[in-house]
Amino acid sequence: MKPENEVIEVTGARVHNLKNIDIAIPKNELVVITGISGSGKSSLAFDTIYSEGQRRYMETFGAYARQFIGNMERPEVDQISGLSPVISIEQKTTNKNPRSTVGTITEVYDFFRLLFARVGEAYSYNTGKKMVKWSEEEIVANIFERFRDKKINLLAPLVRGRKGHYRELFEEVRKKGYLKVRIDGEIKDLVPKMQVDRYKIHDIELVVDRLEVNDASRARLSQSVQETLRLGRELLFLLENGKEQPVQYSKQLMCEDTGISYEEPSPNTFSFNSPYGACPYCKGIGTAYAIDLNAVLPNRKLSISEGGIAPLGEERNASVYQQVVGFAKKHKISLSKPIEGLPEQQLDMLLYGDGNASHDLELDGSDDSIPDTYTGNYEGIIPMLKRWFFSTQTTEWLREWVEQFMRLKPCPVCNGSRLKKESLWFKIDDRNIAELSSLNLDKLALWLKGLEKRLTKKQNLIAKDILKEIRERLQFLLDVGLTYLTLYRPSRTLSGGESQRIRLATQIGSQLQGITYILDEPSIGLHQRDNHRLIRSLQNLRDIGNSVLVVEHDKDIMLAADYLIDIGPKAGYHGGRIVAKGTPKEILKLDTITSGYLNGHLKIAVPEERRKGNGQFLELKGASGNNLRNVHVKFPLGKMIVVTGVSGSGKSTLINDTLYPLLSNHCFPASKMQAMPHKSIKGLEHIDKVVEIDQSPIGRTPRSNPATYCGFFTDIRALFASVPEAKIRGYNAGRFSFNVKTGRCDVCEGGGMRVIEMNFLPDVYVPCEKCNGKRYNRETLEIRYKGKSISDVLDMTVDDAVEFFQPVPSIYRKIKTLQDVGLGYITLGQSAVTLSGGEAQRVKLSTELSKKDTGKTFYILDEPTTGLHFEDIKHLLSVLNKLADKGNTVLVIEHNMDVIKVADHIIDLGPEGGDGGGRILFEGTPEALVKIKDSYTGLYLKEELN
Repeated sequence: MKPENEVIEVTGARVHNLKNIDIAIPKNELVVITGISGSGKSSLAFDTIYSEGQRRYMETFGAYARQFIGNMERPEVDQISGLSPVISIEQKTTNKNPRSTVGTITEVYDFFRLLFARVGEAYSYNTGKKMVKWSEEEIVANIFERFRDKKINLLAPLVRGRKGHYRELFEEVRKKGYLKVRIDGEIKDLVPKMQVDRYKIHDIELVVDRLEVNDASRARLSQSVQETLRLGRELLFLLENGKEQPVQYSKQLMCEDTGISYEEPSPNTFSFNSPYGACPYCKGIGTAYAIDLNAVLPNRKLSISEGGIAPLGEERNASVYQQVVGFAKKHKISLSKPIEGLPEQQLDMLLYGDGNASHDLELDGSDDSIPDTYTGNYEGIIPMLKRWFFSTQTTEWLREWVEQFMRLKPCPVCNGSRLKKESLWFKIDDRNIAELSSLNLDKLALWLKGLEKRLTKKQNLIAKDILKEIRERLQFLLDVGLTYLTLYRPSRTLSGGESQRIRLATQIGSQLQGITYILDEPSIGLHQRDNHRLIRSLQNLRDIGNSVLVVEHDKDIMLAADYLIDIGPKAGYHGGRIVAKGTPKEILKLDTITSGYLNGHLKIAVPEERRKGNGQFLELKGASGNNLRNVHVKFPLGKMIVVTGVSGSGKSTLINDTLYPLLSNHCFPASKMQAMPHKSIKGLEHIDKVVEIDQSPIGRTPRSNPATYCGFFTDIRALFASVPEAKIRGYNAGRFSFNVKTGRCDVCEGGGMRVIEMNFLPDVYVPCEKCNGKRYNRETLEIRYKGKSISDVLDMTVDDAVEFFQPVPSIYRKIKTLQDVGLGYITLGQSAVTLSGGEAQRVKLSTELSKKDTGKTFYILDEPTTGLHFEDIKHLLSVLNKLADKGNTVLVIEHNMDVIKVADHIIDLGPEGGDGGGRILFEGTPEALVKIKDSYTGLYLKEELN
């Protein structure tokens, strides 16, 4: 055992289900905490060690400051010694803001902005030629070269494209002795009280000098150019006598041929979150809403009165509908004729108004032509939808209603690049910043390789330190297996595992030492091939002088650890003890569930024969969303299908973004989900229900619990309301809800706990003194079913409840599925906030499984093994197998080899992630996959099947 100062000593931890445990965790080592889902791993790592670290940090603030930032509750632990500052890297979903991207959260994009602002070369968006930047001397020399012996006017632009009468401006320059101005292309004498039409847009230039260009006037020309540039803010117009179009000169970046000039670039010029760099149309989002005509006219065989124009609905008395009726009568448009039979001109008038409105389906929030309120004339369906969507007076529900008739598409002005036109014409090595941000990170690293050789000496001098920072940060991202991401990838589209690995890379990049890092399953969403990269990153974090605690179920990471802590033996009440601790070698010799799976004594068996299916198929052709390469794929029905492939190969795009929306729209016509681009899908008639079980958490409030989430609490309340005593008292089902006033305790309002506010200390939660934590008032608790009150039922474990409710089929079936997915130990009323990630996901899974299947149901599960121990995966597979045995189709997106090896049919995508993926490498049985040389999945599967 290490000396005291080299361990984190935890004494008497009792948080959640921990049974007063003592543990010494070695510092500056890679320590993996494992155990069955719900055994207490997160309770030890996050709710005890991390919480205490955070609390100590908060206590460094003065009492006055803590009043405002709040206090953290002391975890239930006797003592923790040897704890260094703690940083947690959890599976929290990253920023949902559409402006947040991989580039912005890793700060790599910020360095690129600096690089382009200081090293980028400007090109003209008119001619494509390099922009020039002239000094006053160079401007004078150029005027002599182009206009020798010609008479010219030097003009200083004062007003460009603005409204106003400018009386004061004219008076000011007249008093300075100037005689002429050029207003909207016409030179006029300056006279007292001169002004222009205040409601028109004007261009006003001051005539600074009129002269002939020759050697005698060189000194005068030089002075006049200097004065003109000062008055025109570094911009000068030169108008040759007899010509109408002036030549533009600028001390800023300028195109010699066309005279356009760019402002001096700054990092903000390349920021899509700044008005100086963002595309003016989409405001830097990269996408814009467009009216979807197919959603507005979903069925052209219907007439207008039958609801052919979806936003109008069927014939009714609503004012909007009556406007259409009046307009149709005036223009002799039939309301009873099918829409497809109406002349195109008449349909156009109905949709866009009487010809004045734009037929543009794009929506631009900055469009001044969209009025805020209804003007009284018939405006047309499309302009009306635009007005409702963008008006500041529109209510949220109306805006959401309009949104169903739209779709998001790349911005038509910047084509999704997010930046204004000028910003895209600054280039380094013939690439602009948007092109580089759209490259996969591994390709971006290739472009950076040897970049110095392609830059000038001056550029290299400036770029040296910036490039060093970019390369380091990029390398950390590559090291954690994120080669397939791009800097422009929105952070809201990242999975929990991806966002966690990005934060891990950022922490490695910060090079902090003496920190205790706590990570929550960083291997989520990572293919076996990339595991070694993640392990190397964790070891790197350890090697620079940090303690790394990882809550993990992955076999490779466990075996690579310096020290293993196994918590168990079972979950919930039956867990919370240290079952084993030591090096991986020592653990392998022990007899625990975890060591059994690590040393091979326990294993998930490969099925003796694969299901043959029902002979029917779903056939998807031409899927080309994101990185998919015109994919054709068949999904055999009545089987357990696993879709696999390296991270970023296109699995989620194919299943979640293409197949699921198509199935959802078929089974639930009201869903109107947008599927990614594809050519066709056949075989939908063989499916009558689709169920998607994703990784989004169940309720995040203490009032949410498995009974309310799974829906059987409604049945239990109805059961209590049917008890004779309840009927005599006139109690209905609502009486037994702890969220309804009549039945709940009026002191704690059904929470069961009371909050005692403490000045300078964290709030204390104590059981309510009136109901003793039972949530209900005395009268409600007097109603008993088989001797149990409603509060007693909420305190039952799932195992007990299965036995108790066996005579009530509707409740029994739903609770039984919770037991089947291995959650027999949780209580029905357990607060959702105390459930681990694996538990919460299985509650969600059991909710879907408890619904009656049809035998033609298509289940889609996205990485259901998240947070699950080997033993839990065994439970999960038995449930999924039952579903498939009944004739349903179960499709699982998964990296876990234990799930892949038991599949009836595998669809493997790859071979790489991002641009290097998007192809179907293989479709068939696991036994056939191991023969495919290009498949990384096959390579690792071979070891499992042997």
